[in-house]
Amino acid sequence: MASLKPKNLHVADSVAIAKRYHQSYQGSPGEAYVAARGLGGVANPFGLGYVDSALPGHERYAGYLAIPYLRPAGGEDGVATVRFRCVSDRCVKAADGSYLFQAGKKERHEGHGKFMSLPADPPRLYNTGALITPSEVLVVVEGEFDTQSWAVAGVPAVGAPGTGTWREYWTPALLGYETVFLIAEDEPGLVFMDQLAGDIPNGKVIKMTDHQDSNSVLLNSGPEALRERIGL
Repeated sequence: MASLKPKNLHVADSVAIAKRYHQSYQGSPGEAYVAARGLGGVANPFGLGYVDSALPGHERYAGYLAIPYLRPAGGEDGVATVRFRCVSDRCVKAADGSYLFQAGKKERHEGHGKFMSLPADPPRLYNTGALITPSEVLVVVEGEFDTQSWAVAGVPAVGAPGTGTWREYWTPALLGYETVFLIAEDEPGLVFMDQLAGDIPNGKVIKMTDHQDSNSVLLNSGPEALRERIGL
C-alpha cells in the first residue's frame, strides 16, 4: 500500500467548483439517478452536483454527477477535490428507460471512464467527516455510493476510491474505534480488505452475500439489512 502523502492537500478552486455544480443538481439527471439509488435523502449533506454547463477545462465531465470530497472543518478549504461519475442515459439506462442497475445489469461505459478525477489528483479518502462523528464503530467500503448508503443506515463510513488505492497515512485514523468493519463485495474486494485488516487490529472483514455491494443491499433489503450485516 502506498504511503507517500501528496503535497497538493486540496485542489485549487475546489470549493467554487463544488458550489457551481451543486447549483445545477436540482431537477437534473444526476438527481434522478441518485434518487433511484435510494440516496436522495443524503444528497444535500454530501453536496452532490451535476455538470450541466461545464466550466472551462471540464468539458469531459459534461453530463456527469459531481461528487465533492468535503472536509469537516469547512472554510476556504472545505472541499478537498471533486470527482465525477457518468450518469448519461445511454450508459446507465435500458431501452425502456429503466436504470440498468435496477435489473442487476452492468452499466455500459464504453470509451470513457465511469468515474473520473481531476487531472493529477491523488486518491483520497471519501467522507472524512465520519471520522469526527462520535461512534464506537466505523465502516470502510469502496466507492462513494456505498459510503452514502451507510449514511442512510445511520452508520459512519468512509470510502476508498477502489481496490489498490489505500494509503498508509489513512490508517491511523481508524485505530481508535472499537471495531472497524471492512466491507467486501467480491473477491478482489475481499483481498483488498483482508490486506487492510492486517494493518488494523480492530478491523473485521465482512463479506456481502451474492456479490452485492452496500448500495444494492440498501435498495433490495433496506437500511436495516446493512445494520444487521454488521451486527448492529
